[in-house]
Amino acid sequence: MYSDDDMNIIFVGKRHGQSRVVAVGPVLGLTIVALVVTLLASAIGLGYVLATATAPANDDMVPAFVVAQWQQHLAEQQRELDAVRLTTSQQVDALTLRLGEMQGRLLRLDALGQRFVESGVVTSEEFDFEQPAAVGGPDEGMPGESLATPELSAVIAELESRIAGREQQLRLLDSLLSRKRLEDQRFVAGRPVTWGWLSSPYGYRTDPFTGRRTWHGGVDLAGKEGSDIIAVAAGVVTVAEDRGGYGNLIEVDHGNGLVTRYAHCKSLKAKVGDIVQKGQVIALMGSTGRSTGPHVHFEVLRNGRTENPEHYIRRASR
Repeated sequence: MYSDDDMNIIFVGKRHGQSRVVAVGPVLGLTIVALVVTLLASAIGLGYVLATATAPANDDMVPAFVVAQWQQHLAEQQRELDAVRLTTSQQVDALTLRLGEMQGRLLRLDALGQRFVESGVVTSEEFDFEQPAAVGGPDEGMPGESLATPELSAVIAELESRIAGREQQLRLLDSLLSRKRLEDQRFVAGRPVTWGWLSSPYGYRTDPFTGRRTWHGGVDLAGKEGSDIIAVAAGVVTVAEDRGGYGNLIEVDHGNGLVTRYAHCKSLKAKVGDIVQKGQVIALMGSTGRSTGPHVHFEVLRNGRTENPEHYIRRASR
């Protein structure tokens, strides 16, 4: 016998599907149900733990917004790095351009310096513009520091300023030397022949053809026919022609109203408009025109009036 409060537990057998009913009390029945539920929960929990333990590890369990912030931060750093690289490249290009300009200016300064050496203003033993300047000093034992870009720019700017100053000074000196050389070239001095002797002086003399006392406005320098006649100073050829008693005549204008004449030439080696240098061969000695033999009639005129050429012949060249 059992009451309505009793619980029935049905057992189903494996064989033939036979079932068996067992009546239990309410307390025992609830206890059995609770035990079953607990066992089921434990089994489910154990299965979850086992599944978690056997699953592959995943380190990316980071919130998506954190990942996005880091990606944005890295992108900003990359942009800053690209900007720094671009600025550095531009600065290097600018410095390279300035160094190239300085190199060109230094080459010009070296050329000017070499001209001074060749002209004798300075000696090659004192200045050798083909070699770098000698420098030196003791080793302080310190490794030294590399120059930053602003410091390097300041050093280059100072060097450019010094080069500009030296370049201006050397150009002025070169201009003065060129002017001096020009004045030396234009300075009328010396003999108009490389070989010969004075055969007739300046002033009154007995004319070789008439025997009368006549004015001789130059000097005659006799020599070998065909020998060189040279310019006594630099100038511009203004006359080169056959002119009556002068025979083949050449005139050179030296500026400041000073002109030299070379007459009785066998042939002329310069033409009108030519710029001749001091000592340049301008004609060959001959006996053309009113002449008794090979010689050169040499005259010096200042503002159209003759002067004694012997004064210029006896001058010491500058």
